[in-house]
Amino acid sequence: MDLTFRETRPSDVEDLFLVRGRTRENPFSKEQLAELGITPEAIAGHLADGRIRGWVCFHDSNLVGFCNGDGETGEILVLAVLPEYEGRGIGSRLLAHVVEWLRAAGFNTLWLSASPDAGTRAHGFYRSLGWCPNGEIDDHGDEILVLPR
Repeated sequence: MDLTFRETRPSDVEDLFLVRGRTRENPFSKEQLAELGITPEAIAGHLADGRIRGWVCFHDSNLVGFCNGDGETGEILVLAVLPEYEGRGIGSRLLAHVVEWLRAAGFNTLWLSASPDAGTRAHGFYRSLGWCPNGEIDDHGDEILVLPR
């Protein structure tokens, strides 16, 4: 399978929202994301000003996964891969790009929020890559995972 990875461009933003709405676990529609203040305009603006950087994966000309990080907080904002592309190492590669960028930006500890439910894919996925819970729970009931240097 021919997969291409590259940094996210503003022209990718609409496709990011399409992928996010089609994930197997924890999908969010464009409308649900807008209620949280996450809009295509906001993401495009943060990509343009450098606060957010991300990487995307394409199969042929179709965006099949992406990961974004916040250069002001050290947070992994989102990692999303279409269900039919899970289990191929795409998520790990996308996450590695964002982690590398945030480390180069000077963050010693990175963080993200994820479901505490051991039955979710994210639970085992992040832990297998060295992410550990720090004992905190966010306002949505997700646990905070950290990746120390």
